[in-house]
Amino acid sequence: MKQSSQVRRGHGARVWTGVKDAAGAALLGLSVWVSNAAHAAVNDLPGGPAVNQLNFHPPATRIAEELHWLHWFMLAICAIIFVVVFGIMFYSIAKHRKAAGHQAQELPEPIWVELGWTIVPLLIVIGMALPATKVIVAQKDTTNSDLTIKVVGMQWKWGYEYLKGEGEGIQFLSTLDPQHRLWADSGNPPPTDDYLLKVDNPLVVPVGKKVRIITTANDVIHAWMVPAFGVKQDAIPGFVRDTWFRAEKTGDFYGQCAELCGKEHAFMPIHVKVVTQEEYAKWVAEKKQAMAALADDPNKEWTLAELVKRGESVYAANCAACHQANGKGAGPIKPLDGSAIVTDADHGKMIQVLLNGAGNGAMPAWKQLSDVELAAVMTYAKNSWSNNTGQVVQPKEVVAARQ
Repeated sequence: MKQSSQVRRGHGARVWTGVKDAAGAALLGLSVWVSNAAHAAVNDLPGGPAVNQLNFHPPATRIAEELHWLHWFMLAICAIIFVVVFGIMFYSIAKHRKAAGHQAQELPEPIWVELGWTIVPLLIVIGMALPATKVIVAQKDTTNSDLTIKVVGMQWKWGYEYLKGEGEGIQFLSTLDPQHRLWADSGNPPPTDDYLLKVDNPLVVPVGKKVRIITTANDVIHAWMVPAFGVKQDAIPGFVRDTWFRAEKTGDFYGQCAELCGKEHAFMPIHVKVVTQEEYAKWVAEKKQAMAALADDPNKEWTLAELVKRGESVYAANCAACHQANGKGAGPIKPLDGSAIVTDADHGKMIQVLLNGAGNGAMPAWKQLSDVELAAVMTYAKNSWSNNTGQVVQPKEVVAARQ
């Protein structure tokens, strides 16, 4: 009887253990499924990063193709040297070890050995330097370009100005989509293929045309980088650098600032849209028409309602990401709602903050905005939330402060 009871208890224990194992396996399988489902929700982004990407982006220019070839060529040479050197070393260690009865001895060094380990590495270096030099020289040849575009890095967005070629005179700012910034601040962004890469105004260029990029910056060092084009050029305040690309296929191509330019560095994406010549001509016409419609006279006397309406869109595009839509700020970002500087009747204090920044770069300068846009966003802040000041900042006040 006792033995039968023990058998039943043992059988019950085994059954319970089996149930626990089955439950554990089920939970593990569920977690793996959920993990795979989450990963499956994010797909490769054409022209941008891919899921579990190990290699370079697929090239969209001849320079990028040459860089890919150069990468694998150099890697192959290094791999061969590694195998040969370490192969000889480990063979010598194993074959001539003391345990095998070998004694250390001094060997003469013939002249051919001295020449060999001098000449062979020299030839290898020359063989690596020649194709690398060819690619570097090609990267810096910005002559005979069809388009010239000035790219200005600023905390934390890009300014584009078409200087030469079709589209000359077009200029605009390119900023991260505010929704992506809110997702990042939440700490729990939804699976999104173009996460932190979506902008409001992409750079548009025609396919098959040589585009010269002139880079500079108005605050700190930035870097304009589009991996699919094989382009990475620093944008340095007070300096003008240039590079170029010729996209060989249409599509959307993405990059990011490649210098640590400040706390918002992760929110400074690049989006280049390559279109056909016909689509580009249509875009140029539409863009110039839109710019003409938005052309403002800074000497015009604006009403409070006009400036508040205009300032609302300027605030949403440039300020809401940090100061929040409700003007309350977040963390170290100071609130605008109830701010003494915002509500002060002396407009000059707020104008200087917007033109020159504050807090050692915590508040970036916004001098790249037009006089009307700055006046509008200040008027909006002075008359929104609890800031019912009734004050109006006219564009001519900003014009005077710039001088």
